[in-house]
Amino acid sequence: MSYRYDFDVIAQWIAPGEKVLDLACGDGSLLKHLMAVRQVQGYGVENNVDNVVACIDNGINVIQVDLEKGLAGFEDGFFDHVIMSLSLQAIHNTQGILAEMLRVGREAVVSFPNFGFWRHRQSILNGRMPVSESLPHQWFNTPNVRFFTIADFDALCEINGIAIRERLAFDEGKLVIEEPNFLASVAVYRLGR
Repeated sequence: MSYRYDFDVIAQWIAPGEKVLDLACGDGSLLKHLMAVRQVQGYGVENNVDNVVACIDNGINVIQVDLEKGLAGFEDGFFDHVIMSLSLQAIHNTQGILAEMLRVGREAVVSFPNFGFWRHRQSILNGRMPVSESLPHQWFNTPNVRFFTIADFDALCEINGIAIRERLAFDEGKLVIEEPNFLASVAVYRLGR
């Protein structure tokens, strides 16, 4: 199981014992972390069969769902937090999944690679698509279908009436305060209605 620095950031926003739904949960690493440090009641949603099996092996409650079809099987407001960590850029129906996250959860937490990061811009200026820790795939094998910036996401939230309760931006695990749209490789948001 893999551990990332954003796990601690997300854990700070989760109260002990909360009901948490982790969308595109991968092998369940984040949920396992939240269960250990916040004693959450965690549930994962994953479409990839190998990741579903990995979740089960890791003791994570997981169901296989295609997130492009929404969260129809989940009750309104059932979860305290619905999380999508470093996966929003791989979803076609971005607005739909954000609406669904805030329908089934009191708050949503999303993180994503910032395509506006200066190193990514430099790659494009040099004639190549960026490849980095936050964008680890080549253009021809990336699961990402959306490339957006922190400023783009802020605007999307405003258009859709989504409240940004907190936003933190990072590069190489270090907090970026000034000019995050230019200097941060990853952003983590806490959202509400």
